Amino acid sequence: MQRAAWAKVRVDGRVVGEIGPGLCCLVGVTHGDDSAAALKLADKLWHLRIFADDNGHMNRSAADTGAEVLVVSQFTLYGDARKGRRPSFVAAAPPDDAARLIDELVAELRRLGAAVATGSFGANMAVELTNDGPVTLMLEM
Repeated sequence: MQRAAWAKVRVDGRVVGEIGPGLCCLVGVTHGDDSAAALKLADKLWHLRIFADDNGHMNRSAADTGAEVLVVSQFTLYGDARKGRRPSFVAAAPPDDAARLIDELVAELRRLGAAVATGSFGANMAVELTNDGPVTLMLEM
């Protein structure tokens, strides 16, 4: 039975990005990340074989299936809570650098052929998704 997968992001109650079946990518940027890393990540996301083939094996990519991609910037992925009770976000890249690299990632995904929706950089976003799988991966470039 095929389940409906989707993801959307809201800002102030208004949907700013929404996809049907595809990839919901929460993307954090850290110091040292650069344009080459953004391009490499775009290629990896678009060609990563995580969708089922006719035999139920993870052999198809978003490029193979035409899956949509939702990219949501998420500096809190670099939160470090090893000390104390309040996470430190010093490992997150400065906002200007992160915004530029997120834009480059989105542009490269689109260049590769992806239908891409996005969140709103720096906004307080509410992300909703139905995870059909579950397949949740952490990729580091």
